[in-house]
Amino acid sequence: MAQSILNDKRILAVDDEIDVLETLEDLLDGYPGLILDRASDYETGYHLLRSWTYDAVILDIMGVRGYDLLNAAVHLGFPTVMLTAHALSSDHLKRSVTMGARAYIPKERMSDIPEFLEDVISLGHRSSLKRMFQRLGGVFNKRFGSKWMEDEKTFWDQVASGEYRPDPVILKK
Repeated sequence: MAQSILNDKRILAVDDEIDVLETLEDLLDGYPGLILDRASDYETGYHLLRSWTYDAVILDIMGVRGYDLLNAAVHLGFPTVMLTAHALSSDHLKRSVTMGARAYIPKERMSDIPEFLEDVISLGHRSSLKRMFQRLGGVFNKRFGSKWMEDEKTFWDQVASGEYRPDPVILKK
């Protein structure tokens, strides 16, 4: 495989669906030196977050207390991607963004995870959100409806343009 920013990185994936963890492992298998730690429940995921330093973290929202893990990962300074199927809504997208996630990816786009991980590792927080909107804006419009951003236009314009600055995250137990 060609040189990639993912080579020699350590990534944590937490999802209660074992097949999703296996798919992520298959998608990331060809990167030399990449270590993928896996957890299928909150407790194991939280333990791993507190035990290792990660270059990126991939979290499911439902089934593993994804927002609690997101809070911890962001507090520890780990670039975090939310990967979801059941919590695919504009409300969950906004909550993920405001809590510090650098990307919010529908599981139907899981095959693109290497590109999203390259973005969250190599780009700053705001730039990775902008890139996510460039890649997934059409998916969000299709899923949420073409007018889904109108109620909070200023917020979404800031996110999509790379100007949004999330508030600092305070770790909660």
